[in-house]
Amino acid sequence: MADQKHVVIVGAGFGGVHLAKELAKENVQITLVDRHNYHLFQPLLYQVSTAVLSASEIAYPTRAFFRNNNNVNFFMAKATGVDQGRRVLLTDHGEISYDYLVLAAGGTTNFFGNESVARNSYGMKTLQEAIALRGHIVHEFERASKKTDPSHTEERLRHLNFVIVGGGATGIEMAGAIVELIDVFKKEFHTIDFSEVHVTLLEAMGSVLPMVPPDLQQHTIDVLRKKGVDVRLNTAVTAYDGNDLVLKDGEIIPTKTVIWAAGVRAQDFIKDCGGEVDRAGRVIVEENLLVKGSDCVFAIGDCANFQHGTERPLPTVAPVATQEAMQVKTNIMALIAGKTPDQLGKFVYHDLGAMATIGRGEAVMNGPMPVLGFNIKASGFFAWFAWMLVHLIRLAGRYADFTVSVKWIWNFFFGTRLARIIHSKLE
Repeated sequence: MADQKHVVIVGAGFGGVHLAKELAKENVQITLVDRHNYHLFQPLLYQVSTAVLSASEIAYPTRAFFRNNNNVNFFMAKATGVDQGRRVLLTDHGEISYDYLVLAAGGTTNFFGNESVARNSYGMKTLQEAIALRGHIVHEFERASKKTDPSHTEERLRHLNFVIVGGGATGIEMAGAIVELIDVFKKEFHTIDFSEVHVTLLEAMGSVLPMVPPDLQQHTIDVLRKKGVDVRLNTAVTAYDGNDLVLKDGEIIPTKTVIWAAGVRAQDFIKDCGGEVDRAGRVIVEENLLVKGSDCVFAIGDCANFQHGTERPLPTVAPVATQEAMQVKTNIMALIAGKTPDQLGKFVYHDLGAMATIGRGEAVMNGPMPVLGFNIKASGFFAWFAWMLVHLIRLAGRYADFTVSVKWIWNFFFGTRLARIIHSKLE
């Protein structure tokens, strides 16, 4: 319709899809832009990389969300920048004009300028990275199983050393999952001495999981160490060449596998969108979520720096993105109704708490329970069960809900990891 305003949303992540669903109910035309044709449930990437789940169970076709919404169009392309003067989004498949633009492009791995680590380690932000990592982990055991001669000891140990860098939720979950995958391999790789297999978690700060209280942080460390993970705090990485990981204190860890879970930054193109960005490349937004200096470009989620009334920018987690999406929807409709930017609603984040799983039957959680009127803090099986329910609710599609729940139950009782098929050639 000629009188419909055109809203362009960059990114089919949690914030982008949620916003598109809400705006689809209004008299506007929506174009959702993403370089992939699927919505990815990033919190479960580590389960793909450790063979718990298959890729199709955490990825959902974006177009399927909007099969009944004729006012939503999906445009598969890579965004490269924004020309705010002409009101066009620049992509590798042409320009898209907009009345209102929302940057919801998510984030990517932050290597903090360490080029050797960026070249040789494994990130945990994309489906392709998770699948590549899964293949690599299985390959390392296949390689080690062939090098049984004592003269190959040093090389064999490199294949059997697995290092995770970063003590946030991703790093913690990855460490626990790798240990459990190794337990499966113990029954299958008969030529490997599993006393030679080592999993190390490195954290540059003095604690893990900064979003939970100290007692839950210590519980997490205790559980990981009981599982056999070498947890090292106040340990920073300086270089990695694919064979040796160099620590700040000079120690060298021989390893073929470094998994980087230590930071998040915005996608590269965000700096070319006409707004001011922070050190992590995130565009700075006003309290109404408009990009600083703009009257029609908003930013939400991992690519936005929202720091109003908070000590530091809001965390890069899904609840932030989805809550911001709701405020942006309200503000866009207000602008269409004739309000000015200074009349728009201000975003207020409602913290839903934090949780992380440490393995089968083990997790930690801490957060507000508005219905009960108090915070809930838990660990162990109860926290793990709550974690499982929350993630099942957030998954896209009934098929994924069913298959993932079945696999989790099966894995809980039998430790089964069926998604161990690798597609790349063993060198």
